[in-house]
Amino acid sequence: MERQFLKGCEAIAESAVRAGCRFYAGYPITPQNEIPEYFARRMPEVGGVYLQGESEVASVNMVYGAAGGGTRCMTSSASCGISLKAEGMSYMAMARVPAVVLNAQRGGPGVGDIRPAQQDYFQATKALGNGGFQYIVLAPSTIQEAADMTYEAFDLADKYRNPVMVLTDGFTAAMMEPVVLPEQKSEEELAAIKAAKKADWALKGKVEGQPLHKISFNAGSKPPQGKFMNTGEDRNKTDAAMYELWKEEEVRYEEYRLDNAEVVIAAYGVAARISATAINILRAEGYKVGMIRPIRVNPFPEKPYAALDPAKVKGILVVEHSIPSQMIYDVKLATGNTIQIDTCLRSCGEIISRDQIVEDVKKIFAK
Repeated sequence: MERQFLKGCEAIAESAVRAGCRFYAGYPITPQNEIPEYFARRMPEVGGVYLQGESEVASVNMVYGAAGGGTRCMTSSASCGISLKAEGMSYMAMARVPAVVLNAQRGGPGVGDIRPAQQDYFQATKALGNGGFQYIVLAPSTIQEAADMTYEAFDLADKYRNPVMVLTDGFTAAMMEPVVLPEQKSEEELAAIKAAKKADWALKGKVEGQPLHKISFNAGSKPPQGKFMNTGEDRNKTDAAMYELWKEEEVRYEEYRLDNAEVVIAAYGVAARISATAINILRAEGYKVGMIRPIRVNPFPEKPYAALDPAKVKGILVVEHSIPSQMIYDVKLATGNTIQIDTCLRSCGEIISRDQIVEDVKKIFAK
């Protein structure tokens, strides 16, 4: 496959097109402006539709509508823009329509800082919107992973008939790296995907005033099937069963140089990428350090953290572009708080250096 030198935003958008995204609606916000710009040029070439809504609220609800009709679709934003999309994201989860939402994180809270950060972990994994719904959340650490995970997100969304989030950041959105783009799905493949949705659940008009399909409150977990439910609680139980299924089937993580590690770094996304370099430096100096990197931050990879032996592991260092740390709570829960946890943090566009990580790891050893 040909390698191309692409900016993160370009690789993400092109991968979405190749996955079959044929409807994109968004609204400009730094640092992901080049995603809608790319779609505006690219969508007409593949017979797709690009729309810039008058706001984040409008654009996410356009995606809700298009997804309900069975089209593979996507929206993207950054941090405070995702907050504005939260109501529409909640509706999509309620109606169980598959779509992809990408967050290129920036500093916060509020409007915050336009520079990159990792300050939306709670938002992505704990409270995307009202009602306690969840998305599978993919967390790339390189532009190659961002391209691959965006492509994968469309299949995951269809598999569970549920929206999926790609949680990236302004670092990855703005960088340029060599990328091998995924294969373009054929129009025949896309037609078959859409036809299957139309036959099963997607909206396709009315007969004698009655809808042929009604997509909210369908039963089932993978994907929803069967009769309509009687209560909202029934629906909540069905969703809860799906979330438990994710814990069994959809956990993804990487163990990096974890053998004989006496200090373990917990990091995701670009923070994990920097941490890997710091680990190589520390290993060369004789320090036994490794890392557990969540590739998907929801469902969180609890088992590898729970498997850490407190008799052998001196400490865990959470490395994150967020002050205060947010992922630390999931790490504490997974380990049962049996291992001392320290943090190495920056925020609002201030980048963690490998030297900072090296210094903080050595402090743990010194204890």
